[in-house]
Amino acid sequence: MLSAYLEVIRMRFLMMLAYRVNYYSGILIYALNIGSYYFVYKAIYGEQAMIGGLTLGQMTTYVAVSWMGRAFYFNNLDREIASEIRDGSVAIQFIRPYNYVVVKMMQGLGEGIFRLFLFTTPGMVLIWLLLPVQLPTNPSLWGIYLIMLFFSFLINTQLNIITGLFAFFLENNEGLMRMKRVAVDLFSGLIIPISFFPGWSKSVLEWLPFQAITYLPSAVFTGKITGAEVFQKLGIQAMWFFILIIPMYFLWSKSRTRLFVQGG
Repeated sequence: MLSAYLEVIRMRFLMMLAYRVNYYSGILIYALNIGSYYFVYKAIYGEQAMIGGLTLGQMTTYVAVSWMGRAFYFNNLDREIASEIRDGSVAIQFIRPYNYVVVKMMQGLGEGIFRLFLFTTPGMVLIWLLLPVQLPTNPSLWGIYLIMLFFSFLINTQLNIITGLFAFFLENNEGLMRMKRVAVDLFSGLIIPISFFPGWSKSVLEWLPFQAITYLPSAVFTGKITGAEVFQKLGIQAMWFFILIIPMYFLWSKSRTRLFVQGG
């Protein structure tokens, strides 16, 4: 069965490779986006040395690594699942000798590997050449960041699968998918670092899984989080990964016993 899942990863990677030209333009779009954020934050900082626990140099790095990290963990599995549910093709998955949810995770991983090597890495190099990004020189920090980035992918993919599976019960979950995407981008710290939020909202966000997607790995990468606290934050990511397995498989098990018919 492992070989079958590895084949799913390979096939997804090759499928993405066929459309790689689209991602070259994506690198430029992300670069423009990051550049815009840089000049906005540069104006906001002005003469201030630090805001929200981040210097301007750290903020520049935070923005760059957050958006390029998003290029790795982003996927549209929620829309794929919802589409398969609406057109009925998901029924075929019930009789196949593999776990549908795991297959979707593997498809997302294949896409993520493609994005890592052909989007995130060249994009980060381009940003490093254009903007004053401060890359860490400690190899162990790079290793920890990559582990945390992988957890970012897992947690984001779990949220996508959960959102997609709601199509079994809502039939049209377009609004839910849009709400989820906005929530992830905003509350994960992608648009605004969580340290910039008011105190009460930061306390609320600490109880949600979103910070584990962007803020925690990016804060570690920039040096805002250091020492033993790094492993504590890594533990938070691992905790959310295991917690989200419960609703994901609960929804899938309930979905397998639900029948609804559309059309005449």
